[in-house]
Parts: sequence; structure tokens; C-alpha cells
Amino acid sequence: MTEQKRLSPGDQAPAFTLPDSGGKPVSLSDYLGRSVVVYFYPAASTPGCTKQACDFRDSTAALASAGYEVVGISPDKPEKLAAFAAAEGLDFPLLADVDREVLTRWGAYGEKLNYGRRITGVIRSTFLVDPEGKITKAMYNVRATGHVAKLLRELPA
Repeated sequence: MTEQKRLSPGDQAPAFTLPDSGGKPVSLSDYLGRSVVVYFYPAASTPGCTKQACDFRDSTAALASAGYEVVGISPDKPEKLAAFAAAEGLDFPLLADVDREVLTRWGAYGEKLNYGRRITGVIRSTFLVDPEGKITKAMYNVRATGHVAKLLRELPA
């Protein structure tokens, strides 16, 4: 496999401005001064991505009490994200990275193994970003199921 960029704790989180499910631009800089979980997922309304998004939805209170907000990013169009958010009652922003530029800058798009085959696609990834915009935790190739519970257990005190 080709080597691709990976972010590490201490790195500055790559800036972005992307449309949310309503088409409104949302920037990482909107979260300066606050901690945020930024997670990347392959496709809205698929079984694994739905499970992961619902786990984040069901954990927003626990994440908020730990001082974190949540933002999800996928290559889906805003209209698909709006339908996904409505169908699942998602209460956090879903952002559309249709051209996959942000996914690539964060190391969440590239070559990966899928059922033993090499493909190019979204690498399910989660990052913790501190109030100054620095990465405090970078997790690549996370599992859709059980990932949020594991993340909650590992949050800095």
C-alpha cells in the first residue's frame, strides 16, 4: 500500500469549511475555544455508519459533560445528510466533503484493505481536537460498532 499522511497528537488540525446538511458553511475555526470530536465515515444511511452515528447521538450528553462537541464528515451531499439526520434524529452537525479534500488532508481517505482487497475510499477515523485546534487523539480504521463507548472510556480526565 502507498504511504499516506496520518495525523498525530500534537499536530495542528487541518482547517476546513464545509456545508452542513442544510447547506450552511461550518468551519473548524467555529470550534476554537472548545473541544470537538471530528469523525469521518464512508456513507450516510449505511448500516455501519448509521450504528456509529446513533452511538454518537446517544452519547452526546456524556461527551458534552466531558467538554466535547461532535462533528461528522462524509463525502455525501448535503441533501443525503439532511435525510440521514432526520431519519436518525441526529443532533450534531453532519458536513459534506463531496470532493474528499478534507478527508484526504486528515488522512481519512486513501488506500485501505476491505475484505482482503485493496481499495481507495474513506478510512473510518475519529479525532479529538483541543480548544486551540490541536489533535489530542487520532484514531484510524476504527470500528463502527463499539467505537464511541471505547472513546468515552479513553477520554482525558
